[in-house]
Amino acid sequence: MTAVLELVNITKHFPGVLANDHINIDLQEGEVLALLGENGAGKTTLMNILYGLLRPDEGEIRVRGQRCRIDSPSDAIAQGIGMVHQHFMLVPTLTAAENIVLGQEPVWGPFLKRGEATQRIQRLSEDYRLNVNPGARVWQLSVGEQQRVEILKVLYRGAEILVLDEPTASLTPQEASHFFDILRSMVQRGKSIIFISHKLEEVMAISNRITVLRRGKVIGTVDRRDASEAELACMMVGRDVVLRVSGEHRAHVRKEAVASLRNASVVGSYGTYALRGVSLDLYPGEILGVAGVDGNGQTELAEVLAGLRPLAEGEMCVDGRRVPAGDARQQMELGVFYVPAERKKRGAVMNLPLHVNAILKSHHAPPYSRKGILNHRAIRAFTEEQTRHYDIRCASIDVAAGTLSGGNLQKLILAREISSGPRILVAEQPTRGLDVGAIEYVRRLLLEQREKGTAILLISADLDEILALSDRIIVLYAGKVAYECENKGVSRETLGLAMGGALCA
Repeated sequence: MTAVLELVNITKHFPGVLANDHINIDLQEGEVLALLGENGAGKTTLMNILYGLLRPDEGEIRVRGQRCRIDSPSDAIAQGIGMVHQHFMLVPTLTAAENIVLGQEPVWGPFLKRGEATQRIQRLSEDYRLNVNPGARVWQLSVGEQQRVEILKVLYRGAEILVLDEPTASLTPQEASHFFDILRSMVQRGKSIIFISHKLEEVMAISNRITVLRRGKVIGTVDRRDASEAELACMMVGRDVVLRVSGEHRAHVRKEAVASLRNASVVGSYGTYALRGVSLDLYPGEILGVAGVDGNGQTELAEVLAGLRPLAEGEMCVDGRRVPAGDARQQMELGVFYVPAERKKRGAVMNLPLHVNAILKSHHAPPYSRKGILNHRAIRAFTEEQTRHYDIRCASIDVAAGTLSGGNLQKLILAREISSGPRILVAEQPTRGLDVGAIEYVRRLLLEQREKGTAILLISADLDEILALSDRIIVLYAGKVAYECENKGVSRETLGLAMGGALCA
């Protein structure tokens, strides 16, 4: 096989951090190379260098044996390199076709040659089985369809090397299976793919070779046929990892609900209902798992329970008493705490130090303040204790939260929410984007909270996580409860069908 891409001795320093330490990686023509590593292992830095978003301090990039300088995404595209980010870079109000050609529009004078663009997109769609309606607005498309738009966008620009960052994070099992068929079709047509994922079973299913990074270094590259999930996990974190953290699922016992929603409806971002007539109960010492493709009302459900969003219709009750929705301070006083999916945007203030983030929700109360004056000694002592107890790895409690890796930032947020002694914990995508070691840790924390009697609402797009941790499961589709069951013998396939709307009445 011929190397189409080589990263040679790539080194990148940041203040106090060696992010990439003389990394050597090669991608062969017509293969899928999986890239694994803990959060903070250097994967993102490396891919940003490859795509021209960062410059290396040392080393070089070779494309088909030729050394090349990549200073911008335009340079990367010119070399036939395309990147599909985990969080899609699409304009919701534009059509699929307009997003695909954006920046490289075929024009005649000042006019867009729509027919030519549409024909080319349709040819690419047929060649790679990427079925998309070119005229549909992006906000009208499912998550799987939006991902196809992203792939078509890089193919339209002539990419022969594709970098896919966590490409299945928001897909149903059926969509993920179809996506793998698309990747195999692309490889058969000579495309070469770098596949970044934290899902070891997917890496084993789709890759040819696997390169593992740890603390900025290449630990090794192995042939998929010679590897196991346990060995890969050990290479990633440097120790044995329990890959299937799960609790003993409890049969539903009738008891007093600590919180309930009745016929709850919520208006979403586009003026339509994001939740429509949702009813559910949360019980102490139980995990209610909420499955669904992103964008089907999960975030709105979490925000209602956390007091961040008002109800348009219906009611919410805590301890059998009706409470007004949309009052976050009241919900905290009732014992409701929230771990948001967007940890960097909503879970922490990234430019503030750890000791400030640790007491964001309790800064107004003793022992952290008295009569409006902060007790800095108590705040620092609390934060130091939390970093030790939750193994939050940081240079000091004075560093900004934005300097933490994803896993350590999530530990900081969980420490803040759990240390408050929650009666109800709303955990939205608590392990998304985390490495296997951090996933193991977070799942154990959730199970420990369940054992302490906390009622937990677990929202996750990872069906394995839902099945491993939940006692009961509901599936949201188009803002409604499409399916509900005890976690006894239910299959991933059944949940996947419900996530896609196939089981709606």
